[in-house]
Amino acid sequence: MRLVQHEDGFIYGLFCTERKDPAAPAGDLSSAVAQCGIVRTTDLKTWERLPDLLTKSAQQRNVVLHPEFVDGKYAFYTRPQDGFIDTGSGGGIGWGLAESMNPAVVEEEIIVDERAYHTIKEVKNGQGPAPIKTADGWLHVAHGVRNTAAGLRYVLYAFMTDLDKPWVQTYRPGGHLLAPEGEERIGDVSNVVFSNGMIATESGELFLYYASSDTRCHVATTTVDRLVDYVKNTPEDAMRSYACVQQRSALIERNLR
Repeated sequence: MRLVQHEDGFIYGLFCTERKDPAAPAGDLSSAVAQCGIVRTTDLKTWERLPDLLTKSAQQRNVVLHPEFVDGKYAFYTRPQDGFIDTGSGGGIGWGLAESMNPAVVEEEIIVDERAYHTIKEVKNGQGPAPIKTADGWLHVAHGVRNTAAGLRYVLYAFMTDLDKPWVQTYRPGGHLLAPEGEERIGDVSNVVFSNGMIATESGELFLYYASSDTRCHVATTTVDRLVDYVKNTPEDAMRSYACVQQRSALIERNLR
């Protein structure tokens, strides 16, 4: 569940609901329909269950609430999917607005961050925690999935969007921010890191909470300034192996100088 303290005074929890697919053939006990469940609270003790988010997409996973109103509406980062597991025509991290949270209805979704061929997000990508507001823009951490000979590999990556237009990317560094290492690679679902929580303190510290292989919970620490610097100054993916090597060599030479 992603917890988001919204400016309307409520703390919302958004999570994935899974119900058996009524269209599944006899004997298929795996197929399900995924949607976004919503609860809210003011004290983290008493919770109110709201109707699931309604969109035009067949299935929804990894939905996150933006912490502020946008044009007087509630804003959602979505992840439209054609099927329970496969994204199909789902293009990546989506964006949509709703007039209310009870019920929350998104009439139109646009793509904020697209999947890309032979990159860390070629199979799937989804918003992680709610973004953090900085002077330079909204700071995002997301997860990307690539298919390999050893199976799916989940990593975390970062990007930034415009302060006034949170659906418009301004910086998108190439490569991953954090990948599973050592014991993090082994567990119930191996070779996975996944984040639902990120907290910035008043002093500028940043805590990124993430799970490894659906087995352990970790926290990575840095500062808001350092992560913003990384996002703004890391070049975009050059999209070709040779070009990426040249790009990294130029970075190293510049740093040595």
